[in-house]
Amino acid sequence: MESNWLIMFNKTFALTIFALFAFAANSVFCRLALGGDQIDAGSFTVIRLFSGSLFLASLLFFKHYYLTPKNENKKREATSRNGSWLNALWLFIYALTFSYAYIQLDTATGALVLFATVQVTMLIIGLCKGRSLSIAEWSGLLLAIVGFVYLLAPQISSPSLIAFILMCVSGISWAFYTLAGKQSTDPSADTIYNFLRTLPFVFILMLINIESSHLSLVGVINAVLSGVFASALGYLLWYQALKGLRHNVAAVVQLLVPVFAAIAGFILLDERVSITFLISSLMILSGILLVIKNPTIKFLNKHNKP
Repeated sequence: MESNWLIMFNKTFALTIFALFAFAANSVFCRLALGGDQIDAGSFTVIRLFSGSLFLASLLFFKHYYLTPKNENKKREATSRNGSWLNALWLFIYALTFSYAYIQLDTATGALVLFATVQVTMLIIGLCKGRSLSIAEWSGLLLAIVGFVYLLAPQISSPSLIAFILMCVSGISWAFYTLAGKQSTDPSADTIYNFLRTLPFVFILMLINIESSHLSLVGVINAVLSGVFASALGYLLWYQALKGLRHNVAAVVQLLVPVFAAIAGFILLDERVSITFLISSLMILSGILLVIKNPTIKFLNKHNKP
């Protein structure tokens, strides 16, 4: 029994880390494409979601016809939810507003607004459902957020109000998409079909954006990498990881993404590792560890005994 729990923990841990790395890579790809004006935000979103959908459709075809026995396929088709239009809409809104917000926001400000919005949204939803947080849980969450703010504060500039609102909408959409993943009974199928369901929205966006679009080879490559590896594969792993993560842990561990993004910047852009980065990373990791490791930490329903 204990060995099964350990295997499950290790699998969830690995999936979570790989998914968070993919999210961080997404920031890098977006920065390279949009920050360098290599592509417009609308075209970046279209290529990102279309390439991700194409990759996942190919994966579904290969899995359906070559990896899964036919009798098991029929059984899964009968029980699988195959995503939903609402979740596809959350995914599309997240990707669209994320791209347009980054036209005017620098990376640090955008990351702060996005992930702070995700945390607040998930907490508010949890509290509205009659859940409460323990003292240790509040302490870990606040420590991680303070460390996150400490990391980004020196780089933050005053954001455009419109860009700020767009990034808040992106964070809210991502929070709802994450919460939907927690209830998924077939994460792989749901992720694939959610991407495929974004295609009608992508087509409408392409028609609206066609006259103002501008592309470069570098921009297209970064959009494809963002769509296939950082988005499609990343979200596939994230939905799988969510099966083994508690609601609050799923919210807090996402604060690791800017840390990973900063590390990628140090490696790829030859940036220096500052004392601020080391201190804030220690605070963030300590906060996450406090939330995950404390056995008394859990949401308590006010109407039930603990």
